[in-house]
Amino acid sequence: MPFVDTSLLRVGYEDLNPQGRHAVVLVHGWPDSPRTWLQVAPLLVKAGYRVIVPALRGFAPTTFLREETPRTGQLASLGRDLLEFIDALGLEQPALVGHDWGARAVAIANGLRPGVSSHMVMISVGYGTNDPNQSLSAEQSRNYWYHWFMNTPRGRDAVRNDRRALTRLMWDTWAPAGWYDPAEFDETAKAFDTPDWADIVIHSYTQRWNLSPSDPAYEDDERRLHPAPVLSVPTLMLHGEADGVTLPSSSANKEHFFSGPYQRTLLPGVGHFPQREAPHAVAEAVLAWLQAH
Repeated sequence: MPFVDTSLLRVGYEDLNPQGRHAVVLVHGWPDSPRTWLQVAPLLVKAGYRVIVPALRGFAPTTFLREETPRTGQLASLGRDLLEFIDALGLEQPALVGHDWGARAVAIANGLRPGVSSHMVMISVGYGTNDPNQSLSAEQSRNYWYHWFMNTPRGRDAVRNDRRALTRLMWDTWAPAGWYDPAEFDETAKAFDTPDWADIVIHSYTQRWNLSPSDPAYEDDERRLHPAPVLSVPTLMLHGEADGVTLPSSSANKEHFFSGPYQRTLLPGVGHFPQREAPHAVAEAVLAWLQAH
């Protein structure tokens, strides 16, 4: 696996079909790893695209360059990391596709630098849902139990010392039963075994609700992201109708955030991990979007 340095990170990534006609960057979510794209990436390569798959901060094999860098997980840092990764590789307007944390990262990158990407695909997380003051239904608040859990000593201890059981519970409950091979979870969870993963996860789920301090390094970025900026990039939203954590209704009625083409597609019988549960449907939708705009 190659690596490239940004200002803070040594990012591990896969680079498939480097001579492809246009770059597509696939960004994984939580609790997941670059393996989430194992069945989607080859289909994009077959269609002639260059496919680049980085590991987020805190997830192996990506590491921090310096010990003194704060291990922040606030959402703005994910978008800033992605911009620096794009710059480090010298990519010109790649298509950005993200799931979960990755969906937030690609949207933030586009919000911070309009025109950075040719297309955007968000999977399982709708745009405009980063505001800590957003309204939440009772059902969505229940689904976010792990956010609130991580704001307690017991929850932080679970993230640090029982991460396999905690994250496997997410896989077991966020999509219809029986959707994954336990051996695949075990391989994926190896990406969580870093010195930084727990700190980043805890900070992400506490800071996003203003329950822990922001990193001052992202103060200007946060100002630019709140309220959520209107985006001109052609955007496709994919959401599983059986998503067990982010309700499909949470991605509805977002058209006013987009001045360019926007489409939302629901995937019947699919949970929170469409790229794993229905990789052919996801790849076909992404390819159709790239070719239509």
